[in-house]
Amino acid sequence: MRLSRTLAALTVACAVLLTTAGTTATAGTTATAGTTATTGKTATAGTRGAATATGEPYCGITWGSGDKVAGALSDAPLTEVRTGRHDCFDRVVFEFDGTVTGYSIGYGETYTEGEGLALSPYTAGGALLRVSLRAPAYDDEHLATVPYRVGDHVANVLRYQTLRDVVFGGSFEGYSAFAVGVRARLPFRVLVLAGPGTHSRIVLDVAHQWQQ
Repeated sequence: MRLSRTLAALTVACAVLLTTAGTTATAGTTATAGTTATTGKTATAGTRGAATATGEPYCGITWGSGDKVAGALSDAPLTEVRTGRHDCFDRVVFEFDGTVTGYSIGYGETYTEGEGLALSPYTAGGALLRVSLRAPAYDDEHLATVPYRVGDHVANVLRYQTLRDVVFGGSFEGYSAFAVGVRARLPFRVLVLAGPGTHSRIVLDVAHQWQQ
């Protein structure tokens, strides 16, 4: 009888030990959850990396994308439009036979001079720069000084990083219009340069991107 009671007591003790061991295993699972918390720290580090990736202004460019307006009306006619590729930007050059300083350039719809037809449906690119030059594209006899007609694509921009199109919008009452299609709304600047010779140039530079 005593032997039976002793065996029963041992059985209960073993059961208690087994239960305790199961609880310890559960604690081990909690430790695994702690490992997951460590993974959370890694995610935080990844977030910091993304913030760093926003970087400094691309090529140090701080031009912005707001409208640029300057200068007065001139009677010196437009003689040539050409484009160029540079490390940090693409360029459009408008050259005149004389001194020209007037322009109004900004993002938005461009209309043909005189007729007022919207050029966006005919201009490639994700964004449109409307270029109004305060100078004619004809001489004193009202003869064209450029070989373009309204709606003509005046530049080959194959392999350009930013420029997508340059479309002539005509010339009327001393103003000349162009629609410049670009990849997206990007920073741009406008320069007024003298030369070559007695000529002058209005230069439009559009950056390849906002940030490094």
